[in-house]
Amino acid sequence: MICFPNAKINLGLHILSKRTDGYHNIETVFYPINDLCDALEIVPAGERKTGFFQSGIPVEGNPEDNLVMKAYRLLKEDFDLPETDIFLRKQIPPGAGLGGGSSDAAFMIKTLNDFASLNLSVDRMEKYAERIGADCPFFIRNQPVFAEETGTVFSPVEVSLQDYRIVIVKPSVSVSTKEAYARVKPRRPDVPLKDIIRLPVTEWKNRLINDFEPGVFALYPEIGEIKQRLYDDGAVYASMTGSGSAVFGIFE
Repeated sequence: MICFPNAKINLGLHILSKRTDGYHNIETVFYPINDLCDALEIVPAGERKTGFFQSGIPVEGNPEDNLVMKAYRLLKEDFDLPETDIFLRKQIPPGAGLGGGSSDAAFMIKTLNDFASLNLSVDRMEKYAERIGADCPFFIRNQPVFAEETGTVFSPVEVSLQDYRIVIVKPSVSVSTKEAYARVKPRRPDVPLKDIIRLPVTEWKNRLINDFEPGVFALYPEIGEIKQRLYDDGAVYASMTGSGSAVFGIFE
C-alpha cells in the first residue's frame, strides 16, 4: 500500500504568547502543497520483524527515531499491527518549515488504518497525530485550516490558491525551531490573522506576517534575500514558511 505525504506552507504566523507548559500559543493558516510529496509504502514483512528503509534526501538521526516509526509504534501500543516493511522516499526537504516529517507520520497513521483495518475515525487519528507533533494533525484531513493554541486547534478557513502558481525555494541552510523561537518576542497583532486572510492575495504583502522572519533573517541573511528576489521576480506575495528555512512566492 502506497501513499504520497504532501508538504504544507504557513500563510501568516503570529507567536501570541508563551504557555506555562513551555510551548507557545500561535495563530496561522496551514495550506497543503499537493505537488511536493514524499512517497511512503508499507508491505507485509512475513516472518521478518518490521523494518524501515529510507531513500531520497538524507535525513539526519537514527532511522528508528523517524516520525514514521514513531507513528507505527504509537498504534502498535493499542493494536495488534502486522509486521511490515516500511519504505520512505524523501522528496520534501527537512528543516524547511514544510512539514515533511509531520506529513509522513500522519499519512503513516492513515495508511495503517486502512492496511490493518483499524476503523479509526478521523478525530481519533488526529488525536494520535497530536501526540507525535504540533502540526501533524493537520495532515489527517489535509485541508486549509486556521490553526491556533499550539497549532492543533483547527477551524475552517476560506482560502484558495488554485489560480496561482506557488514557487518554493529551499536554501542550503536549515533552521531549528528552537533557535527560531529564541529570536522571537510573543505579541498580539493589531489585526487578527483571520481578518487578514480574508483579503485578496494581492493585498497580503506587508499585512500577512510571519513573526519568525526578523530573527531568522538576521541569523541567515540569505533567506531574506530569497524573499526579496521572489518579489523582484513578480511574486504578488512571498514569505518564509513556518520557522524556515524555505521561502515561497505566490505568482499570477
